[in-house]
Amino acid sequence: MSTTSLEELVDAWLRTDQASLFLTRSEIQKLWEKSDTKELERRLRPRIEFGTAGLRGKMEAGWARMNDLIIIQASQGLCQYVLKEVRDAKSRGIVIGHDHRYNSEKWAQLTAAAFLENGMKVYLFRGLVHTPLLTQNEKKLNAACGVMITGDHNPKDDNGYKVYWENAVQIIAPHDKGISSSINANLTPRTWSIDQVHSSTDCLDVTEQIKKAYFSEIEKLKLPQYSPSAESLIFVNTSMHGVSHPIVTEALNSFGVSVNPVKEQMLPDPEFPTVPFPNPEEKGIYYIDLAIAQAKKCNGNYVLAQDPDSDRFSACELHPTGGVTTFTGDQLGTIFAAHVFESYRDSGKPLSKLAIVASTVSSKMVEAMAKREGFKFVECLTGFKYIGNTALDLVQKGYEVPFGYEEAIGYMFGSEIRDKDGVAASVVFAQLAAILHGQGKTIRSYLDDLYQRYGYFKTSNSYFMCNDPQVIDAIFARLRNYNGKRSGADYPKKIAGLEIISVVDLTTGYDSANPPTYQPSLPLSSGHMIQFRGEQKSEGTKIVLTIRTSGTEPKIKYYLEGSGKDNRVVSELLPRVVSELGTDWMQASMYKLGHP
Repeated sequence: MSTTSLEELVDAWLRTDQASLFLTRSEIQKLWEKSDTKELERRLRPRIEFGTAGLRGKMEAGWARMNDLIIIQASQGLCQYVLKEVRDAKSRGIVIGHDHRYNSEKWAQLTAAAFLENGMKVYLFRGLVHTPLLTQNEKKLNAACGVMITGDHNPKDDNGYKVYWENAVQIIAPHDKGISSSINANLTPRTWSIDQVHSSTDCLDVTEQIKKAYFSEIEKLKLPQYSPSAESLIFVNTSMHGVSHPIVTEALNSFGVSVNPVKEQMLPDPEFPTVPFPNPEEKGIYYIDLAIAQAKKCNGNYVLAQDPDSDRFSACELHPTGGVTTFTGDQLGTIFAAHVFESYRDSGKPLSKLAIVASTVSSKMVEAMAKREGFKFVECLTGFKYIGNTALDLVQKGYEVPFGYEEAIGYMFGSEIRDKDGVAASVVFAQLAAILHGQGKTIRSYLDDLYQRYGYFKTSNSYFMCNDPQVIDAIFARLRNYNGKRSGADYPKKIAGLEIISVVDLTTGYDSANPPTYQPSLPLSSGHMIQFRGEQKSEGTKIVLTIRTSGTEPKIKYYLEGSGKDNRVVSELLPRVVSELGTDWMQASMYKLGHP
């Protein structure tokens, strides 16, 4: 596509796009008539790339965007690949669901039509569903694959196409490349009609049946020490204009927990009027102001939050003094992991059979916990496609894996759903808060107890914005040749006074702590990813700093964690590391990188 002229790209689009009402066709036609070549270049190349995250992008006309044509082509390619790779795929079928965003319902139907056209059975959810329900459905029905149409927590103009393999976990290599190749081999639309979605006997509705099965699994998450209390805590919940309100309310009610919803954000709204960037992980997002203000008015104890498709979870604790603790993803992950360990230990099961999984950019506090307590901790690449598959591998080896997490507020509970679930996390958090309340404690005081036992860990995660892939490549090339030795493994040796004691580069395949092969234990990343470990022996502090590119956004993300015995020393160290990371390692000023 890079060698094709712009005129040829426009002509190809106008010939191929037969979407209803020809709205996207008209978009390209008008840009061509206005000679807006700059915008046409953005819209038409490079072609939106299918990866392990599926597809995600802005809803507009063009080969580089999300639209009806791209959905049809992706579905045709996926269908052919599944028919080739999965045994009995036609009869096992595909599960399809969608969120509340613009185009989501239509794209779910176009996906269904493409699979029906090829003779495959289709299980199509009726109405809005949250993403974890799709994985529940796929596993229960033994489907060949699943597709969820969701923009996740992206801005309102974005949408996505998320693919799950026959094991009900998001796809990993080599399937991403295989599906991408299959899409490119099946670009001519076979049907634009969705009529057979409504008429075909192969298009089945099992929505209510699967919802009942999902709530049965949620009920299995009841903690051993939990019982509803007459002296109930007060929870305020925000759904961030997404799909979670009815399902999280029903789930919590089944445990005797009532919630006070933030009414301004309770109902699905694709405009996201109060949250321009609907991600509870982002700092300073307005959802937290509304939810905390409401919690203060009703003397609430905790704020719960799910992202728009309800697979992520965040929480705050309100203190009697008026202060608020907004828990980080790592803090919540540590809290959940500790309680999972304690419950497993108290059950009398051998700790040698317990395993907990976390992504490599997540906190090392669970690693420290595992070393001290004797259970198995395994880290993997970033994303639940890796966490879920790692959990399945461990189960095959005889371990129980009741929990896994990533710092980006994603938490996996139980043995049924090997994906993050914001509803499940809400239920477990509410129970744990009630148990601790009965002991005269809070979630925050429980976390402080964990710091006393395992050491103080503090994270500082953020990103640098960069829209130029060549600049990103230059930054990482310099980090690999930082001292000018041109050895190919010449990384920085110090940062903010700490000595770098190990480097793992999951792009080039290098681990300084693993001679003589220097091969890393983790698989290689498709983008740039380098992890540094540093140490300041005089202060007894350590850091882990991971820098990686984002697969879905124009960002260089960094994940920084400091640890040590002294809270003050660790807290003062992290800003110095971030400052030197930006000024020296990233050269943010020279490259004009944005930093929140």
